[in-house]
Amino acid sequence: MLQRVLIVDDSTMARMLIRRCVEIAGWPDVTFHEASNGKEALTLLGNEQVDLVLTDLNMPEMDGEQLLNVLRKDDKYSNLPLVVITSAGNAPKEEQLRQTGATAILAKPISPAVMATTLESIFGATDGM
Repeated sequence: MLQRVLIVDDSTMARMLIRRCVEIAGWPDVTFHEASNGKEALTLLGNEQVDLVLTDLNMPEMDGEQLLNVLRKDDKYSNLPLVVITSAGNAPKEEQLRQTGATAILAKPISPAVMATTLESIFGATDGM
């Protein structure tokens, strides 16, 4: 069940757009937490439980790939769904991210339809759809 989402992106606008995509995709009652980089995300994860991490790839201090690596090596977060949202469009990098344990990789700009399909594949259909 998807109830709590952590959005990690250094752009306030991108975080807002991701939040809207999740809501429009059929998950309007989700509690959102936000972080502007991987370090902030790790701090927040130490204090809050989340059901899903949606992270940008390119961020200062700790990027999405570093965050993915840290989470996959920690038993507490090894099975936490993590979706990478990137504008890179780099097939070898995407394969590396999958091998590391990314649950899904979405290309920017994301759409509510793509978000809905991704979330349904991870959590099942919502009652609102």
